[in-house]
Order: sequence, then C-alpha cells, then structure tokens
Amino acid sequence: MPKILVTLTVLFLTLSAVFGVLNTTKARSLREIAARSDSARAAAEQARMAKEKESRQRETDSAAKDARTDAKIASAEADLVKSQSERADLHAQLQADQQQIADLQRRLDEAAPKDLMPDALPMPGGGDLQAQLEDTRKQLDSAEREKQLLSGKIRGAQDQRGGVEAPRKRVAAAVRAVIINPKLRGTVLAVNQAYNFVVLNLGGRQGVEANSEMLVLRGGTLIGKIRVSSVEPATAIADIVGSSLAPGVQVQPGDSVIYAGTSS
Repeated sequence: MPKILVTLTVLFLTLSAVFGVLNTTKARSLREIAARSDSARAAAEQARMAKEKESRQRETDSAAKDARTDAKIASAEADLVKSQSERADLHAQLQADQQQIADLQRRLDEAAPKDLMPDALPMPGGGDLQAQLEDTRKQLDSAEREKQLLSGKIRGAQDQRGGVEAPRKRVAAAVRAVIINPKLRGTVLAVNQAYNFVVLNLGGRQGVEANSEMLVLRGGTLIGKIRVSSVEPATAIADIVGSSLAPGVQVQPGDSVIYAGTSS
C-alpha cells in the first residue's frame, strides 16, 4: 500500500511539472503574441499619422499654389488695364497733334500765296508775315516729329499688351484645367526626345483616357501641352505638342501634368 501511494505521488508530481512547463510555454507565447500585436498597432498608428500629415501638407501646398496663381492673374490684369489706359492716352494725344498739324498746314497754305507776291509790290507788314510763316513751318516740323514719336510709343504699348496677354492666357488655361478636374494630376516619369513622347505615372486606374490632353507645368508655370496616345492601368504614354512649347523649352522628367480635357 505505501508503495502505491509513493508511486501515485511521484506520478502526480511529474504531471504537475509537465503542466507547469506547458503553462509557462503557453504564457510566454501569449506574451510574445501580445507584444507583436502592440508593435503592429503602433506601426499602423504611425503610418496613419504620417498619411494625415502628408495629406495636410498637400492641401497646404495646393492652397499656396492657388494663391500664387490668383496673384499672377491679378498682376497680369492690372498690367493689361495700365497698358490699355496708356494706349488710350497716346491715341488721344496723337489725334490732338494730328488736328494741330492740320491747322498748321491750313495756315501755311493760306499764307503761302501772299509770300510769293512780287518784290516790286511789297505789302505793309510783309516782314511780320514772313516771320509768322517761318514760325508756322517750325511748328509743323515739331508736330510731325511728335507725331512720329507718339506712333512709336503706341506700337510699343501694343507690343507690351501682347506680352501681358500671353502669360495671362497661359495662367487662365492652367486655372481652367484645375477647375475641370483638380484631382487628375501626375508627374512625367521619362522623356524620349528622339520620338517626342513622355511616360506618365497616371493610367486607366486614375481615369486617364486616350486622346485626352494635359497641361505641363514646371514650378507652377505652364510650359506646354501633351496628348495621351496609349493608356495602361498605372501608366500612360503621351505625345508632346511641339507647337505649345516656347523656343528652347523641353519637357523634362519631374514636370507636373494636369488634365485639360479630351481633344476632338
């Protein structure tokens, strides 16, 4: 009987030791699982905060770009108004000078026959008439020179107006493109100058369609236009519209693109 009790006791102690080892192993596994879960949760929280920060930064950059665009448009409009005002003033002054020239020419025509009378029959006050005639000729020459000067200023004002309207139209086109679809924008990944095409980081998943046109911007300034020729799920190939580029300007990797509609 005592041997049986001793055997049972040893058996129970052995079982207790085995269960203790199993419980310890299970507890350690649970702690490791909990630690990995906490690490994953912390990583997910950091990723979420990073995305939120990036989203807020993009919104801030977009607002700053919109403000700069509005400022450029306002400045271009102010320059255009100033140029038109100067042109109107020059036209008014030119008309006044033309009227003065016409009056002087009429006075010269009226005075010329009297100046051609024979010396044998001098008229009283002939010297005064000659002086008036000479003074009229001088005034006429001065008015002609002023007319030519004003004509040159008007041509300069017209050239300046053309220079102001061109950037204004480019900025307005960029603004219209943003209003059409502000979310459909991307970047030029590669440029093939030999065959005049570019590769974009936009594709069918973002809504890009063949034959759609996009504006190319660098530093917020419009530099040209491209036309999509081939669309893949994540990328697209577009032909560079050469006539839209200024002389010496080329599309480069890293330039931004904005959707501008579909060509007919």
